[in-house]
Amino acid sequence: MLTLGLHAGRVSLSSTLVRIVSIRDILLGNPCMTEVAATTITVPQEHAGKRLDQFLATQLEDVSRARVQELIACEKILLNGTRAKPSIKLRGGEQIAVLGPAARPALRAIAEDIPLDIVYEDDDLAVVNKPSGMMVHVGAGATEDQRNRGTLVNALLHHFTTLSSIGGEMRPGIVHRLDKETSGLMVVAKTDASHRKLAAQFARRQVKKTYLALVHGWPKKDSGTIAASITRDRIRRTRMTTRATGGREALSHYRVLRRLETSYGKFTLLEVKIDTGRTHQIRVHLSSLGHSVVGDTLYGAPREIRVGRAGAISLSRNFLHAAELSFFHPRTGQKLALQAPLPPALQGFLEMLNKNP
Repeated sequence: MLTLGLHAGRVSLSSTLVRIVSIRDILLGNPCMTEVAATTITVPQEHAGKRLDQFLATQLEDVSRARVQELIACEKILLNGTRAKPSIKLRGGEQIAVLGPAARPALRAIAEDIPLDIVYEDDDLAVVNKPSGMMVHVGAGATEDQRNRGTLVNALLHHFTTLSSIGGEMRPGIVHRLDKETSGLMVVAKTDASHRKLAAQFARRQVKKTYLALVHGWPKKDSGTIAASITRDRIRRTRMTTRATGGREALSHYRVLRRLETSYGKFTLLEVKIDTGRTHQIRVHLSSLGHSVVGDTLYGAPREIRVGRAGAISLSRNFLHAAELSFFHPRTGQKLALQAPLPPALQGFLEMLNKNP
């Protein structure tokens, strides 16, 4: 048994084999698969009052609260030897048994023949124009096939013979990310050396990223800076928020390019530049101003835009596009500045609004 004890901030571990792994479950990615080791955690008194799932999400490495809830549902987590609900409040002193490794088994990224818009390429790196609807790397699905198909990583493995390995087996070449529904430019590292130097530029905020966003309403100012820390929403875990404490610093600068007054309402086309790259940063920052990105229902945008008897229009994706990317070449030091125009779906939506003043 793998025992975890908390003593003066230190963690001690010991383990022994307790179960047999089902090969079929491994291949199918079964979330309730039988594992090979167990972890026992004694709840410190200072954590009394916390929910079981909340406590475990802070104690288990690289494991989300959703994954903890999944393990509880599969009876892979026992409280004092019995099954418990994720919401049960701890009193301190309980024994929690985690039956097997809490994280999902690692997946193997595979090459997939997916069309890829390569804007720039040399021996060190490539810049690609990611389409909306494509995840950058593996997501959370029920099986390996569902989690490991159709991602940018699958496409990269097919198109390039070498990619950096620093990001791990599931994220070869990936230096930074875009949300699934956001289109636009991403730099990809082909070698570990270029990956390290590009990552250092991101850390020093030397990489300049410019986005185009269409939002609902008219901002009061023609330009401004949003300096609001971002953290995960404690109630809706798929969202980020600026309203909670303990978030990470985030800076976004916006400039009005065009104000539109249409029969469907008021809209503004913005240029947005970011100094940081937090999850959902632009989306949550603009929403915090009361101007959600068109199509972004997660942050308050309507699914359909209605106007009297004229009917309704909708956008099946977020109107957010990474239009410009500039950085210094990791080997030559030369500055590279690349652009990607609005994709047809966004350009067409903008033209439709302009035709209905």
